[in-house]
Amino acid sequence: MENLLQNIHPIILAFIAGFFTWVMTAFGAAIVFLTKEINRKLLDVMLGFAAGVMSAAIYWSMLAPAMKIAAARGLAPWFPATVGFLIGGIFLRGIDKILPHLPFGFPIEEAEGIKTPWRRSTLLVLAMTLHNIPEGLAIGIAFGAIAVGSPSTTLHAAIALAIGIGIQDIPEGLAVSLPLRREGVSRLKSFWYGQLSGIVEPVAAVIGAAAVILAQNILPYTLAFAAGAMFFIVVEEIIPESQRGGNADLATMGTIVGFVVMMILGTAFG
Repeated sequence: MENLLQNIHPIILAFIAGFFTWVMTAFGAAIVFLTKEINRKLLDVMLGFAAGVMSAAIYWSMLAPAMKIAAARGLAPWFPATVGFLIGGIFLRGIDKILPHLPFGFPIEEAEGIKTPWRRSTLLVLAMTLHNIPEGLAIGIAFGAIAVGSPSTTLHAAIALAIGIGIQDIPEGLAVSLPLRREGVSRLKSFWYGQLSGIVEPVAAVIGAAAVILAQNILPYTLAFAAGAMFFIVVEEIIPESQRGGNADLATMGTIVGFVVMMILGTAFG
C-alpha cells in the first residue's frame, strides 16, 4: 500500500486526503438522520476533543517540522515559524471580520462578519467553512512537502494529520446539521448543509500542495501559516463553543484526550 501511495502525485494525494476529511464531515452531519437531539455533554466533549486534536497537530505536524526545515536551511529555526504563524492568525482574523458567519450555539442576532440578510443555515455553513479552510491547507501543505523532498515531512506524517483532522471533523458536521434539524429543517436539508461545510477541504488541500510545490522556499512559512490559522480557529471558535454549554470540565478533558490522540498519531506515525 505504501509503495502504491508513493507512486501517486502528492497533489492527488492531497485531494484524496481532503476528500476523506469531507467524508468525515458528512458522516458527522449524517447523524441527523438518526436523531435531532444530542446530549449537550457529549457534544461539548466532542468539540473539546476536536480542539485538542487541532492543538496537537499545530505543533507536531506543522510548527515542529517548520523549525526543523528552517534549521536545515541555515535559518534561525524560530524565524519562519514566527512569521508564518503570525501571518496565518492575522489572515484568519481578517476573514473572520469580513465573512458573514454564525458560530455554533449563538443566536442569529450575534452573527459575525459583514451584516447580511442571509439565513441561519447559510451562516452556519460559512462558520464551519471558516474552520475547514486552514485544515485543508494544512493537509495540502503536508503532502506538498513530500513532493519537494523535505526530510522533516513523511507520507506517514501527512496521512496521520489527515486522519486526525478527519476525526475531529465529525463533530463539526454535526454542529451544523443538528441545530438546523431542531429548527424544523428537513433531515435531508440539514444533512446537505452539514456536509456542505466540508467541501472546501479538498479544494484547500490542492491549493496548499500546489503552493508548496511551486514555491519550495516558502515551505516552513506555509507550515507555520497553516498552524497560525488553525490556532486562531481553536481559540476563537472551537474552545469557546465547547465551554458554552455548562460542561467546561468535561470539554476540557475532551481537549486533553484529543491532544493525546493527535500527539500519538503525529509522533508514532510521523
